[in-house]
Order: sequence, then C-alpha cells, then structure tokens
Amino acid sequence: MHLSPRLVLCLALALVAPLLSRAAPPIIDLWPEGVPGLKPDAGPEREENGRFLNIHHPTLTVFAPPPGKANGTAVIYAPGGGYVRVAAGLNGGELTTWLNSLGVTVFMLKYRNAEYGHPAPLQDALRAVRMVRSRAAEFGVKPDRIGMLGGSAGGHLTACAGTLADAPEGRTGAALDPVNGRPDFMILVFPVISMQPPYGHAASIRALLGDNPSPELRHHLSVDAQVTAQTPPTFLVHSTEDRTVVVENSLLFFQAMRRANRPIEMHLYPKGPHGAGMDPKLGPTADWPKLCEAWMRFNGWLPSRN
Repeated sequence: MHLSPRLVLCLALALVAPLLSRAAPPIIDLWPEGVPGLKPDAGPEREENGRFLNIHHPTLTVFAPPPGKANGTAVIYAPGGGYVRVAAGLNGGELTTWLNSLGVTVFMLKYRNAEYGHPAPLQDALRAVRMVRSRAAEFGVKPDRIGMLGGSAGGHLTACAGTLADAPEGRTGAALDPVNGRPDFMILVFPVISMQPPYGHAASIRALLGDNPSPELRHHLSVDAQVTAQTPPTFLVHSTEDRTVVVENSLLFFQAMRRANRPIEMHLYPKGPHGAGMDPKLGPTADWPKLCEAWMRFNGWLPSRN
C-alpha cells in the first residue's frame, strides 16, 4: 500500500504528540553553587513510587499548567514524609494535578530531611521561594503571587517559611539571600505545627531536631509560637479523625493567627485519615480544594470568574 508523504507525516505526528505531552518536567538545581553543608558521604538518592529518600541535592520540579492556562500564580509544593522522605506521589501527586488545573505553576520541592536536620529544610524552602521570585519573569509567574503548600511535615516546613523567613539560620551567605523568602500565602494540609508535647508529632520531631532537642529549639520550631504580623494569609484544612498528626496542631496555629490578627481560613472535618483528604469516599472532606480555590480567587491569587 502506497502512502503519500503528507499522510506519513500526519501519522508520525499523531504518534509523537502523546510522547511529547508526557515529556519529563524540568528539574532545577536548588543550589547550583553548592549545597550548604553537603555531607561528604552523601550516597545516591532513592525514588520509590514517587517517594524520594536520602536527598542531598535539593531540587525544584516544575509542573506547568496546560498550554494557555497559566495565570501567573505559582505554588511551591512541599510534600510530607515526616522529615524522613519527600512523599510527592507519581508525577507530582494529586495536589499538583489539582493546582495545575487552576492554572497554577507548581514547583515541587525536594528538600533535605533527617540526614541533615534543622536548619537544612528551612534553608531549602526559603531558597526555593527566593529562586522562584528572582526568576519570576523567566517562569512566567508574578513575584507577588508566589504561595506555598505543604502537607503533614511539608505543612510544618511551609509554616516555617512563613514564620521564620527572617531567621538567621535561614541564610547561607548566598547571593540570593537578600531576596524575600516569605511566601505570599500558605496552604496547610493536615500540618505538623507543634514540636512540643502533648501534640507534637514525635517522628517528625526526632527526624528534624534529633533525639534530645533543647526546650529552646522545640519552641523555636513550634511555628504557632512564631506567628507575627508578617505571617502570610493562610488556608488550613485538617480532620479530627487524624491520629497521626492530631488536629490540635491546626487549632494551635489558628489561635496564633487570631492573636496576631492575621487572615486565616480553617476547615475541619470529622472524616479523613492523615493525608490530603481528597478521596471522594470521604464525603465533604474531599470538597476542601473547591473551598481553597474560592479562597484563592477571593484574595486575588487566582483570577475571578466572570
């Protein structure tokens, strides 16, 4: 059978197009000049079904919205993992997919964990905000619409970026240090907040602060104690069924934001184990992304609907 050159070209494009659409997202080295305090015995990173372990070279993976849908808002996504791993999920996970559907450019942060402890994760988070803000034009985002979203321990790291952006240990002497590292808004999903008993998540505390952290260090990294008039507006979601990170963590942060007269919207649900709470089987809990979208539109981080 003879095929015309035009038909052959059309068939080839039809075969190649799906492959192009699944091209790997760009990955940006967070510390191209050298990771601060890099361990001399750093071994290879491991990836297990969207979970990253033994991270020594932090990165940002850029997940762009569908062509023509980007609206200039960026979210740096800090997945959870108890400060032992970064559990993003395959292809950035369901939170990335949801944000992309809203036209948000997502920068998934692979940050250092228990191999380093504090302040390495904070340095990575602030560096991520500084990098995206300093290269906003290049990434097609607005420098005043850079938010951060974190779940579980990633929620703690997000809240650290919002409350400890000016902490001295967050600076490394890098050229980007003068750039504002505080996110413009925060989305906290089933977050770790306290490093204190009785509500602190013991595994996250041990991974981040070691076996016997001082009372001063526990207080410093209990982000509810660090809320100020500069803490960004926050959307917070949690469930009272969560037995891994108890809901009192979120209540502490809500109360701290109220004392500081800072804007916060909180949604608590009776159903939903620890996680993102997006499973439709959880009923109303799974609707929190719709409420978060409305919050983002109301505050101008997403365009209003006509």
